[in-house]
Amino acid sequence: MSDNIIAKKSTAPAGGWGAVWSCGQALLQNTSLTSGIKTVLKTNQPDGFIGPGVAWVDPEKTTSIEFCENGVKAVAAEMTEKRITESFFQEYTVSELQTFSDFDLEDQGRLTCPLRYNRITDRYNEITWAEAFKEIGAELRAIKDRKEVVFYTSGHASNEAAFLYQLFGRIYGTSNFPSSSNMCHEASGIALEEAIGCGLATVRLEDFAKADAIFVFGHNPGATDPRMLPVLRDATKRGAQVVSFNPLRERGLERYADPKNQLEMVRFGSRPVASHFFTPKLGGDMAAVRGMVKAILAWDNERILTHSIIDRVFIEENCGGFESYEKALELTPWKEIEDQSGLTRDEIEKAALLYVQADRPIITWGTGISQHKHSVATIREIMNLLFIRGNVGKPGAGACPMPGHANTQGIRRMGITSDPSEEFLLALQDVFEFEPEMHAGVDSVEAIKMMNEGKLRVFMSLGGNFTRSAPDTGLTEEAIRKCRLTINIATKLNRSHLMTGSLSYILPSLGRTEYDEQRSGDQIVTVEDSLSKIHSSAGVNPPASDLLMSEPAIIAGLARATIGNKVVNWTHLIENYDRIREKIEELLPEFAGFNSQVRTPGGFYLANPIADRRWATKSGKAEFSGYSLPLATAAQLTSKAPKLTFTLQSMRSNDQFNTTIYSLNDRYRGISGGRKVVFMNPIDMRRAGVSRGEKVDIGTVSEDGRNRRALDFQVVPYDIPEGCIASYFPEVNVLVPVYSTGNQSNTPTSKAIPVTLSKSRRRG
Repeated sequence: MSDNIIAKKSTAPAGGWGAVWSCGQALLQNTSLTSGIKTVLKTNQPDGFIGPGVAWVDPEKTTSIEFCENGVKAVAAEMTEKRITESFFQEYTVSELQTFSDFDLEDQGRLTCPLRYNRITDRYNEITWAEAFKEIGAELRAIKDRKEVVFYTSGHASNEAAFLYQLFGRIYGTSNFPSSSNMCHEASGIALEEAIGCGLATVRLEDFAKADAIFVFGHNPGATDPRMLPVLRDATKRGAQVVSFNPLRERGLERYADPKNQLEMVRFGSRPVASHFFTPKLGGDMAAVRGMVKAILAWDNERILTHSIIDRVFIEENCGGFESYEKALELTPWKEIEDQSGLTRDEIEKAALLYVQADRPIITWGTGISQHKHSVATIREIMNLLFIRGNVGKPGAGACPMPGHANTQGIRRMGITSDPSEEFLLALQDVFEFEPEMHAGVDSVEAIKMMNEGKLRVFMSLGGNFTRSAPDTGLTEEAIRKCRLTINIATKLNRSHLMTGSLSYILPSLGRTEYDEQRSGDQIVTVEDSLSKIHSSAGVNPPASDLLMSEPAIIAGLARATIGNKVVNWTHLIENYDRIREKIEELLPEFAGFNSQVRTPGGFYLANPIADRRWATKSGKAEFSGYSLPLATAAQLTSKAPKLTFTLQSMRSNDQFNTTIYSLNDRYRGISGGRKVVFMNPIDMRRAGVSRGEKVDIGTVSEDGRNRRALDFQVVPYDIPEGCIASYFPEVNVLVPVYSTGNQSNTPTSKAIPVTLSKSRRRG
């Protein structure tokens, strides 16, 4: 990374000409502007492909271009004219490639042929598909204990690929299906399942157009879901309140210029997004929400307003556990709420008033909520806030977790989970006539630990960049290298491919923008967005190489070579993906008429029982929770540490998608020329004795004696609560201890890392 990092406060709105210019540069750097624009115009259109980026839902009526800055850059990156051939690996050994930055690795271009690692020469060599399938199949068959094999999946995979992948793995005999969702939104699914019996959003896109208040907790749409920004801005425009709870005031929630609004662009105009900003300390959201409910109940009891503000009819008819929750509120003093949240009682009561003044509020949240020790409890508290006013299961109101990947929900529904329901496994057994393993497998963090202990021998990855998205980077890389066999299905080179087992293969796949032609003709695949809508996707460009195969075809080839066609005729399924969808429909009742419905322009919504207030909990009711506040959050503990200690959160820049870095800039936070920066409150800078632009080393306060350090990070003064600092993911994942995970979710606590700072000693 460059040492010439420039940091200055951004005054330009999110979106606007800055986004257009940045997208144009991305297209020009990767392909011709004409072909790039032609492809972009097919993104998220009924006759095109679903963008390989964010999970935000598509509108019912699509415009000529569904603009998303990171979506355009993902398309441009996939369309790159750069190619990696065997000559590239003749020039560089794997050890030499490990010195490349993540940006430079992916910037080498598209993979074009199957590759096998040669440990003697330390290079990847080209092989044929037949050789790859035969050799991998032989290795997998030789594993006697199938519990030693892991099938990891990125949320980028299509429904069809994910379904075949888990089917292959379960017939093979493993139940180890970790995924990217284990590291981000696992807590959301667990909490929502407990509260309402359904781990998904309770709202649809049309609800956002009806809402008169939208509360955004721990979420930065400008970086993670840019297509959400115009929806939020439109809400503000019609008079709805958009309320942000985030330690940082993000530019995307301050002002936005819509690139699709020609008049606004010509006038260099923009409009505000959020109407109110609250900046709790890291991990303080649960206390803030509890304070809101405490205030609302007090107002209701004291009859402060002329009408009841608690929907007691809804609670009596639909909810359980309210009495015990009231007791938990009584036992939570305001001093504890203020200390933990980092907000004053006046601020919390102001937020509570905004909530009760809304007839149709939506609460949405991101990883700023789901990557803490007490994330499940926090999300349950958010649901408590919705329940007290009856704001679940009514138009324009409800809960909306925001996953970052385009098909995180879809792959889980397809069976990508290490702990599926008994109902799913029994249905699988019935449809395919085999006996799947009924015991739970390992999730992502458990897989890292077991690989490090030598208890897992095979790591297979369907997309993604596991060693960069996982916590504890150094330990994770060591763990992967202890495997007997590693297999990566990918479109481009990334860091994970350089962490080789005794045997390693890279299998190159088609991208989302490319034709997928099988025996019956061109195929479509499907994905599910964050609001449970299913969309079809058909590539529009020729493949980057004649040797590329689709993800479903690669999985089918591996399955044929490993377990044969006895249980499943993989050849038959892969000839026409409609046959895969027929099996999905047979297994999952909610997909009735799958092939016809998915060809309807705009796709189709899956049934949402919560919309009709049909609670799928054991009690048959929505459940209040009486979780106590944490005894102390990480921010509270670090503030009382004997040595000057801070709480670090990792976050994305606006110019990246998950682990994929499009440039070294973050336009919305005023950073250019590098990513190794740490954002600090000026008061904390004085306490630490560091100045603007100075380099520091960041070290984790580790409990296991392991030395976790991130070196040479430039200090940037920023408006962030005292005691809290921030830096970019995945660069600071090295600081996230593998042992520090959320209660119940086992998700890495990437938003609450206790760290110390020391001045860097520049190395030669």
